[in-house]
Amino acid sequence: MNAERFNAYRIMWVLVLYDLPTETKANMKDANRFRKSLLDDGFTLFQFSMYARHCPSRENAEVHIKRVKLMLPKAGKVAIMCITDKQFGDIEIFFARNKEEPPPTFQQLELF
Repeated sequence: MNAERFNAYRIMWVLVLYDLPTETKANMKDANRFRKSLLDDGFTLFQFSMYARHCPSRENAEVHIKRVKLMLPKAGKVAIMCITDKQFGDIEIFFARNKEEPPPTFQQLELF
């Protein structure tokens, strides 16, 4: 197996951060639809209004970024960020002043 395939600089994390209006029922429906679409595409809740997805390559990350762009709601702000696994591993996470470990990195099984 190629050692570069699982290089921490090649593996990517796609982060989606959003602030969507929820004043009306239509806004709430759009926000819930967007959140559920993210979950259906394999994103996990990282923090309130912030979802993350592990991708084995930049090419795979681009596929998921395009999907997020297709499901953007009519109103609100959405930011999409792509960072390497190495950068993600350097995140320091605190919960009420107690340091926590970042979420585990996933290994993707490929069948030929």
